[in-house]
Amino acid sequence: MNRKFKGLDMSKFSAYRQRAVYAVDPENCRGRRIPQKVTSERSPFQRDKDRIIHSSAFRRLKGKTQVFVAHEGDYYRTRLTHSLEVSQIARSISRVLGLDEDLSECLALAHDLGHPPFGHSGEDALSSGMLNYGGFDHNANTLRIVEHIEGRYAEFDGLNLTWETLEGIAKHNGPLIKDKSDTKPLPWALVSLEEWKRLDLHTFASAEAQVAAIADDIAYNNHDIDDGLRAGLFSIKEISEVPIVGETFTKVKKKYPLISENRLIHEVVRDMIGFMVKDVLTETRLRLNESKPNSSDEIRHLGYSICDFSESFREKEAPLRKFLYENMYRHFRVNRTMGQARRIVRDLFDLFLSDPSLLPTELQKKTSDPNSEVTARVVCDYIAGMTDNYAINEHKQLYSTSGYI
Repeated sequence: MNRKFKGLDMSKFSAYRQRAVYAVDPENCRGRRIPQKVTSERSPFQRDKDRIIHSSAFRRLKGKTQVFVAHEGDYYRTRLTHSLEVSQIARSISRVLGLDEDLSECLALAHDLGHPPFGHSGEDALSSGMLNYGGFDHNANTLRIVEHIEGRYAEFDGLNLTWETLEGIAKHNGPLIKDKSDTKPLPWALVSLEEWKRLDLHTFASAEAQVAAIADDIAYNNHDIDDGLRAGLFSIKEISEVPIVGETFTKVKKKYPLISENRLIHEVVRDMIGFMVKDVLTETRLRLNESKPNSSDEIRHLGYSICDFSESFREKEAPLRKFLYENMYRHFRVNRTMGQARRIVRDLFDLFLSDPSLLPTELQKKTSDPNSEVTARVVCDYIAGMTDNYAINEHKQLYSTSGYI
């Protein structure tokens, strides 16, 4: 029967709900580190997604920003709103490709959990502080959070996620080593995971994880255009000089000549996302037709990413990345804010490392001597979990005498 809904032929969407042979099959999930009895009809990846949504680290993403610090205004994207946008795009792409939507969405929601406050500036400061203690990497820190730091459940630390979710978190940007014999140094948090080699770090991740990674690229490119314009870091005229963006502005203005600037920006971003998603779907289908994978494991062992932009789009995208780097990420207003952010994080790290008695009582119990590696790890975990405003307030209390003495 040909079902209709408000004029739409729903029958053409039915194929999107058929799982492809190369998709991860939840019924063949490789399990969890600590086996658990299944107590609901949710798939294992639905359960992973729900655990991530209910985690403390996920909630704190609402107070962590990427370019604009929280006190600059409440309009700009936070890590939380960005993660939601990524999950929407990932789920849409996965549905069309016949992949497991729950796994892609789960990985999209989890991908930023390990970021410290103040975006990349906060990470730079923590990486510098941890240089002699094994370093800091936000992706590895995500694994550390979901495997160890989250303390919600009676039977285990962390979230006890499935193998497929852990693999996707670790490798969504590609293999971490060339082969099993590769001795390349890996992030401390990754090496410290129990039986970390089970994640097969020499192979690519599932197609679902690759979709989450490409959805991240689509989301942040477009929301940076939106946020940059609304913050006045650059004008519509200036960014219209970028070919791929300028063409979209011209098309939208031709279609809606009397449109307001606010709606114009929204329509352009909307069209840009659609254009990028279409390119990914076209290129991915071409690669699937060429490789003809018959399982998710064949996807992992292809030796290249199955889900990606086309080469022609990558060439068009390069000027956009350059424009955003020069006009947004290196704008003097952003530089000043990020410079302050680096100082706040580094000040807190150095102070807590040299005097762990300043840490909250429950954390002091986990420390060792001042300036030791054990203490550095506790301090790093504490700061990485802070929101922007929490870090700012901690710094004020510890470094300002005004109103406190």
